[in-house]
Amino acid sequence: MTAEPYPHAPALPAPRAPLALKLAWVAALYVAQGFPYGLLTELLPVYFRTRGVSLADIGLLSLASLPYTFKFLWAPLVDRVGTRKGWILACQVPIAALAVAPAMMTSSTLTLLLWAAILAMATLSATQDVAIDAYTIELLERREMGPANGMRVTAYRLALIAAGGLLLLLSSRLGWPATFGAAGAVMLALAAVTLLLPRTARSPAAHEPVWQPLRELFALPAVWAVAIFVMTFKLGDVALLPMIRPFWVDSGYTPAQIGFVLSTVGTGATIVGALAGGVLTARMGTFRALWVLGLVQALSNLGYYVAAVSGAPPTLLYAAAVIEQFTSGLGTAAFLTFLMSLCDKRYAATQYALVSALYRLGSVVAGSISGFATQHLGYATYFLFTFALAFPAYALLPFIRRLRLAEGVKAEV
Repeated sequence: MTAEPYPHAPALPAPRAPLALKLAWVAALYVAQGFPYGLLTELLPVYFRTRGVSLADIGLLSLASLPYTFKFLWAPLVDRVGTRKGWILACQVPIAALAVAPAMMTSSTLTLLLWAAILAMATLSATQDVAIDAYTIELLERREMGPANGMRVTAYRLALIAAGGLLLLLSSRLGWPATFGAAGAVMLALAAVTLLLPRTARSPAAHEPVWQPLRELFALPAVWAVAIFVMTFKLGDVALLPMIRPFWVDSGYTPAQIGFVLSTVGTGATIVGALAGGVLTARMGTFRALWVLGLVQALSNLGYYVAAVSGAPPTLLYAAAVIEQFTSGLGTAAFLTFLMSLCDKRYAATQYALVSALYRLGSVVAGSISGFATQHLGYATYFLFTFALAFPAYALLPFIRRLRLAEGVKAEV
């Protein structure tokens, strides 16, 4: 018999409610999580360029992602002070106000005040992420995590579509001031929904050392294997992603074709995959889902390899794109369930921020070298290489099996 990740931790009861209602709460929370990120990464670059902002300044917007990477530094504060719901509301209301700030631009130069507003919105958004992730872990019974993570990915993707595509469409009809006003109104509406959410049961850790969450993580069986697994499970997937759009461009496809297949049809495929992945994870158990869905996720990279060696004909390339995004959703649902299962509910904010930071580290490393590798190997060989990158994580699964994952008895395989 395998061991529970935290065999001596007190069980904290999740709020009693039908799963369908909990899924609705999760959907609202992850729309709120994805919407500000979409404003920062999809809406603002377009807006600033239409106002004549330099490419150098627009490139500096990438620095707004730093709070998302380093949010684990202040996550202990979310664990030790206040309630999850209180933290979420305390972030959402100021984000609503800051979302309107870019409409106040009067020139093509980004002022220090506007930079401060952007950084503040990113920091509040990252802090909201910490509280929402912790709230979700406390909200759910272990057997509910699979379906909830499918809903989570779906809601987040829809929020990105709303913050990018829908608001850009609105800007062309009503102008930018009204668009940013609408963005602020969306965040206020989400804050109103947050007011309706139940409080989750908590075991405040204010009397414990601030390093206790880290100590608990280090006490996991085969923690070294867990850490490497978190960094590498989706390595093939994230290494492929930065080179997909350049491959389409270099294969002669137009921006309209790329946008339709990858952003519209592809996003729909990811959503369907995430929902299916959540259901399958609940039925198979997290460990089996990591094996099976992870393998399917890896195999999908071969679709781009086949398309590359065949000269990227439309039929093959379109099929490769849809399959890759569908299977990415499958694998993500299982992976997020695994990450949640690692966290003790008492320290959910800190621990989830830490394990997700490990995943981000793997993504940053893989993405940063993807262009150099493709230049030396060519698209076809690089796509085949990304398929191989998926397999180091599989060598670690025997160690992961020692953990009794999110479904209790089901995970003892």
